[in-house]
Amino acid sequence: MSSDLNILLITAASVGFLHTVTGPDHYLPFVVISKARKWSLVKTSFITILCGIGHVGSSVVIGTIGIALGLMLSKIESIENFRGNLAAYAFVLFGFIYMAWGIYRAILNKPHKHFHVHEKGEGHEHEHIHEHNHDHIHKKEKLINLTPWLLIIIFVLGPCEVLIPMLMYPAAGHGTFGIIMVSMVFGVTTIATMLAIVLLLTAGINLIPLGKLERYTHAIAGGTIFLSGIAILMGL
Repeated sequence: MSSDLNILLITAASVGFLHTVTGPDHYLPFVVISKARKWSLVKTSFITILCGIGHVGSSVVIGTIGIALGLMLSKIESIENFRGNLAAYAFVLFGFIYMAWGIYRAILNKPHKHFHVHEKGEGHEHEHIHEHNHDHIHKKEKLINLTPWLLIIIFVLGPCEVLIPMLMYPAAGHGTFGIIMVSMVFGVTTIATMLAIVLLLTAGINLIPLGKLERYTHAIAGGTIFLSGIAILMGL
């Protein structure tokens, strides 16, 4: 490999890492949803990897088509910007709906206290949760169980803004091999970084006792995703 391609590969690894670390939307949704839905680390890892593949792969496909057709970089970037806005609005909408459902669920499942008196005159206070309108909640749960698929779709829509202009187009000068190598290094670095951060934060958050906040985990997860979408729209 030429020195120019080696530099591009090093750049691809560096940019993939920084691109992921500086974008909380790459890992926070998985952490908060994993906590709320009580996913195992295996399931969390699997969904994170799938979303990462969709996220990187969609940009690779678009970039490859653009290069093959000889399209100007500005046209490809306009497509990526459109996809980015679409993904951000999808994050906002999904997060808001999930947050609203989480608040609704938390209110319905509010703990109630009852004082029980036994035959000998002794009494004790008992706290439990009433599942109001169980059938209605169950139907809502089925919709929320679509969460993994919604995340995958959103990440497929979301572009890797830096991949095409900074890496793929320059790598085109080294032919198909250069494009493949740069895309692979960027993709592997991005997905590995996503997975490492998700697992680290998930392990950490699982050690934190939430107590009475436990029933608000869905609302917190939705709020986090909602704010992530807002941050993307604001260019933060």
